[in-house]
Amino acid sequence: MSELDHLVRTRMLPGATGATLPDWVRRGLEAGFPGITIFPGPHLEDPGTVARLAASAREHRADALVSLDEEGGDVTRVEYAAGSSYPGNLALGVIDDPGLTRRVATAMARDLTGHGVNYNLAPSIDVNSDPGNPIIGVRSFGSTPELVATHGAAFIEAMQQAGVAVAAKHFPGHGDTNVDPHLSLPTVTCSAATLRARELAPFAAAVTAGAGSLMVAHAIYPALDPGTPATLSPAISRDLLRGELGFDGVVLSTAVAIEAGNGPERAVAAALATLAAGADLILLGPGVDEALYDLIHAAVVDAFERGELRVAELRQAADRVNGLARRFAPAPAGTPEPSAVGLEAARRAIRVHGDAVLSRPATVLEVRPEGNSIAGGAGWSLGDALAAHGLAGRVQQIDGPDATWERSDAPLVIAVRDAYRTPWAREWTIKTLAERPDAILVPVGMPDDAALTSGAYVCAFGAGRVNLRAVADLLADLPADLPADSPAGT
Repeated sequence: MSELDHLVRTRMLPGATGATLPDWVRRGLEAGFPGITIFPGPHLEDPGTVARLAASAREHRADALVSLDEEGGDVTRVEYAAGSSYPGNLALGVIDDPGLTRRVATAMARDLTGHGVNYNLAPSIDVNSDPGNPIIGVRSFGSTPELVATHGAAFIEAMQQAGVAVAAKHFPGHGDTNVDPHLSLPTVTCSAATLRARELAPFAAAVTAGAGSLMVAHAIYPALDPGTPATLSPAISRDLLRGELGFDGVVLSTAVAIEAGNGPERAVAAALATLAAGADLILLGPGVDEALYDLIHAAVVDAFERGELRVAELRQAADRVNGLARRFAPAPAGTPEPSAVGLEAARRAIRVHGDAVLSRPATVLEVRPEGNSIAGGAGWSLGDALAAHGLAGRVQQIDGPDATWERSDAPLVIAVRDAYRTPWAREWTIKTLAERPDAILVPVGMPDDAALTSGAYVCAFGAGRVNLRAVADLLADLPADLPADSPAGT
């Protein structure tokens, strides 16, 4: 194997999409791949999968970067089946206690290292400037740059001090989009002045905080580079991020992960353009198998041999990637110790209107629009949390506009996830609240507007398991300072 072959692999991060690593990924780790990314799917319903994949990767490269998206709240990989033990960013932003954000990030990092993970593709430090954004929502700390910058920096510093590299995302800001980039290419149309004042502030703070890497958004920013997605734009990755903001860490690109589903030619072209734009590390994504990777690898090697890409820059980028792996060398995996800070934070985030106490078992309706592409199928259920208190009578899942439910004189609790972005879920909830205005409404994602009104309203700011346990504790009228290890609600 030539030096060029090895260096090209150093800039590629292949995906793990099953319970075992494919043979080509195993061979690639020995030949230069710096690590793996664990993607969501049914394989993560077994809670031991992450640790096994991490251990498998390190059989072939001892300092492998084992990465995944562990944001807390709605987005979890290590607790994919049960739901997260930590609230997500929006809940932390609502509380607005940077010290608590640090404690949550530290505890999350300890959980990750216990599973063998040393590279977290988080936090999302996008300013949620468009409340209808289908992909950010509860993943953002909030809607103001100052709030997001403060909590983003606190999260980054604490997680990295605890031994886990971060990939703060999605540079230069993904909060003002109205489509999911995994489904269609978004365009951020705000002016350059607005973008700099609003979207860039958290990333400048992340650079100052020493973020080991930044993930670039696959979206178009006409004010910065008309017509070219940020992932493929030298003006954004080189001139703005490296030059203006002075970032010297690893630039991680998502272009190939997203374009792989559009055919091999698009994926190969995206890989070449991404490297030319200045990315150090390419997220290959679940759509890249051995055959497609071989095409990408051959095209990249050919581009360097023809002088279209510079070998000196290839070596510099490989040094940055290898430096990240050395800086966050994996600690021995072990059994993570339970932490009470997740439940403390979830309880502090809750906002209540009206009388929200159940005196007897309730009918629980869980209105379940399809989750966004990054959350995947991570589990959530308020019914399960209430059942632990003996307060769940009948639990029904509402998964479409024509869903029916069994009427009774029992108290009614409606848990709805992100109705703001799913018309049928919103209309169904409004209709049911008109029939039962005494219902307790529990938005388990983004809060909705006044159209969703009821006798009582409990906003959780996230659908993580710990968010819903906190709601259930409140509905059961348990003390707010109930110890985390209390039998009630476990």
